[in-house]
Amino acid sequence: MATKRVLNKSTYKDYLFDILNYTFLIIVMIVTLYPFLNVLAISLNESTDTVRGGIYIWPREFTFNNYLEIAKYDNLITGFTNSVLRTVIGTVFGVFIQAMVAFTLSRTDFQGRRFVSTVIVLTMYFSGGLIPGYMLIRDLHLMNTFWVYILPGLVSAFNIIIIRSFMDGLPFSLQESAKMDGANDFTIFYKIILPLCKPVLATIALFVAVGQWNNWFDNYLYNSMNENLTTLQYELMKILENTTMGGNVDANQMRPNAAQQAQMVSPESIKMAITMVTVIPIVLVYPFLQKYFIQGMTLGAVKQ
Repeated sequence: MATKRVLNKSTYKDYLFDILNYTFLIIVMIVTLYPFLNVLAISLNESTDTVRGGIYIWPREFTFNNYLEIAKYDNLITGFTNSVLRTVIGTVFGVFIQAMVAFTLSRTDFQGRRFVSTVIVLTMYFSGGLIPGYMLIRDLHLMNTFWVYILPGLVSAFNIIIIRSFMDGLPFSLQESAKMDGANDFTIFYKIILPLCKPVLATIALFVAVGQWNNWFDNYLYNSMNENLTTLQYELMKILENTTMGGNVDANQMRPNAAQQAQMVSPESIKMAITMVTVIPIVLVYPFLQKYFIQGMTLGAVKQ
């Protein structure tokens, strides 16, 4: 009887814990999803009706007109193409180069390991600032070029530290065995280290891709005068600025006959539609990397 009471008491505590745990997770889910659903609902609601307010998670008058108004800008296709290219190229090259640097710093037989690591870490706390950075880009003749989106972001101290921490946890005997079999350093890196680092590399790839996709300030600083090198985020920023400052979409930047309907679009609806256009591509990519993202962050954080 005593054993049965203990089991019932334990079962009751477990049951109570599950209820509290699920309740807490449901609250967190609601708090997390509601802003996203609210933005989506407003972006799909008729602009004139949105002004009345009262839109929560479901549009009152469903329409795609807000997205169609954004699509009427001439440079959006060019901006979208450039954003995709910079995201793909910047992510591939950035992850590969950062992994190479991290591999070098993870080698215990590298004599300058401590010095180079210290220099890299210092760059996280000290920088030259905006004006010296602009002068450097100008002197390197990267102004009005596509590579200004790629080259400055190839190395990230934070990402290198995460990758190196992951690599430090790999058995060094794997590299020694490969060397005994005649493999050089690049072969060890490409055929042994990289396959074992898929979780952390997927995590860093997501970091780099999000940064490249969302960045518009480098376009504003270095390529704002070249419409062929514009990015989607920069074009959306200009639309958002026009709707916020002027109250309406700038008719001068739209195709013929598009300005006639511009007055029917409220700034709030345009802002929400722009937000969704910015977020949706990353939301679609994230599920494919979620497994590696969680595993990479966990292992990279605990291994020293």
